[in-house]
Formats: sequence, C-alpha cells, structure tokens
Amino acid sequence: MRRLSKIVALAAVASLTFAGCANNDTESPSASESSGGSTDVCKDASGDGPKVGLAYDVGGRGDQSFNDSAYAGLAKAVEELNATCTEGEATDGEAESARETRLVNMAEAGMNPVIGVGFAYSDAVNAVAPDYPDTSFAVIDGFDPDDQANDNVAYLGFAENEGSFLVGVAAALKTQAKHVGFVGGVHNDLIKKFEAGYTAGVQAVDPKIKVDVKYIEESDLAGFGDPAGGKEAATAIFDNGADIVYHASGASGSGVFEAATEAGDGKWAIGVDSDQYLTAPADQQPHILTSMLKRVDVATFDMIKSVAEEQPLVSYQTYDLAADGVGYSTSGGFIDDIADQINAYGDKIKSGEIKVPTAP
Repeated sequence: MRRLSKIVALAAVASLTFAGCANNDTESPSASESSGGSTDVCKDASGDGPKVGLAYDVGGRGDQSFNDSAYAGLAKAVEELNATCTEGEATDGEAESARETRLVNMAEAGMNPVIGVGFAYSDAVNAVAPDYPDTSFAVIDGFDPDDQANDNVAYLGFAENEGSFLVGVAAALKTQAKHVGFVGGVHNDLIKKFEAGYTAGVQAVDPKIKVDVKYIEESDLAGFGDPAGGKEAATAIFDNGADIVYHASGASGSGVFEAATEAGDGKWAIGVDSDQYLTAPADQQPHILTSMLKRVDVATFDMIKSVAEEQPLVSYQTYDLAADGVGYSTSGGFIDDIADQINAYGDKIKSGEIKVPTAP
C-alpha cells in the first residue's frame, strides 16, 4: 500500500549550513542521448575498447531520469572510447541475490568495468567484487555497507544538495503563491539531500515561503517507479496551495509533470537528474520550470574512461558543482530572467559563503 508522509518545512535562513559549487547552467545530454528509447548503443557497438556492464536500477532505461543519464554516459563511451557493452535491469521487489547474479553474469562475461546504477546495488557489489579482483566495479550513489575497503570498487556520489539549492532559488524567485513543494520517491538519506538543498535554496531567498514535502514510499524502492504515486503526491501539494513542485523520484516524476499540467496555468514542476524538459510530452513542457542536473552521465563516463586508461577509480568519488557533477537546466527559457540571480547564489557556494545542508 502506498504510504504518503507529509512534512511542512519552515526553517529559517539562519539555520542553513552550506559548501562548494561549479557551472550552474550545466548542459545536459540531448534528448536522443538521454531518452533511452531512441537508440540502442549496446546492440550496435563493435569497438575494441572497454567492455562495459551497466546494471540499471528499478525503472531501467527509458525512465527519462537517473537510468537514462547513466545510459548517456555509456553512449558517450561507445562513441569516444570504442566501448562495447551489455545491460541489465532491476525489477520491483527482486531479491538481493538477483542483483548479485546480474553482476556476476557481467563479470563472468568479461565486462570491465561493471557499474551498478543506484545505491541499491551497494550490497551486491560489495558481495561480488572480492571474487573478481581483476574487474573494476562502481556503484552510482553507492556506499560500502560492510566497510570492506575493496580496492576494485568505486562509489560515485553527488552533491545533490547543491544542485537542489539552485533550483530551490529558482522556485523561490518564480512562485507567486509563496508556497512550493517537494516530492521524494523514497524517504531515505539520499533523497533527503535533495529535500534539504531545495528547502535551503527556497528559504535563502525568502524564509517566509512555505515548503510542503511528501514522500511516495517510506522505504520501498517501488517509490521510484510509481507515476501514479508521484501524481497523487504532487496533486495534494498543488491542492494545498503550492504553485511549484520539485521531484526527486525517478520514473515517478512523470506523474508529477502530469499533476502540474492538470493543475493548469501558473503551475510548475521541476525535474531531476537530466533535463526533463527535453524528454517530456509537448503538453507538459510549458509546465517544467527547470531541472536539477545530476550528472550521472559524467560519472559513468569517467569510470569507463578510468578503466580504459588503466587507472580505475576506486573508493569514494564526489561529483559536486565544482566537478560539473550537478547544475540546473534552462530549456524552455522560463528562468532566463533570473539566471543571474541563481548564478550569484552559486558564486556564494563556490566561495564558501554558503554551505548547503545535506539533511532537512
């Protein structure tokens, strides 16, 4: 059963704790790159470069979000590094052993690197990696649950709070209702980073703006593949008086866009991970204010390139604004008039004047 938990965040600017930045108007992959449905690079790849195993999280290629961004990095590696590849996809509610089997099959087939897309692969990678010491593994948003310090595993993390801060600034500058919202897919520490940064950005502009927060699921990863749940959560926030809703909910975000479109003129959604304006249906595009860009494509490509150069990434790697790891999009032109103001906040993050919180 879907569980919605609501939090109304009304923190004061004085309570903010903030850190580091980069190119605020980061370009995202083109629609053809980021939409997994338009091409199939693994089917056509025939180069002699690295052999890549890419294991998607729930929602898989075609989610117009997190997984598609990883696919864009893979596509770049096929083009620029002559890589070949194989893909796999997680399903809702699958056993941990299924993720391990997927990774083992890739390693046995000679894939190197093997990349798990999403923190849910952390346990599986840490279980499998010791048995394949000559294979490099990576986990997007990963962590070492057993503190094993495997020397053939890289944990590729992001400063999602920094990018979320910038779209929070955009929301605060554009809201007419002085009331905005956030929809998270799963109520875990990772997604709470998005919430924290967004709320901090909103209230850095105006601490009187109300921020409603809803999560689709408390712990079930199905919250990242539930468009109906995303629509339900966002609709409730719009009905409560908000005019802008930011989501960090993977494929569930399509429901958030539907809710914004149905809410009518003056209602906006903010996308996540990739420039979601580029892959949204035409009727939804006028309601997508901007997107927080989480450059999973950059991290995926960097991991593949490091293996190709025989200097594979290991341990924790953080992609923040300074490393072009996060940013925001300007497609549609809806925030062109406030870009200078958003970038000014970015400069304050770069200088250390603002340190963005990682928890609500």
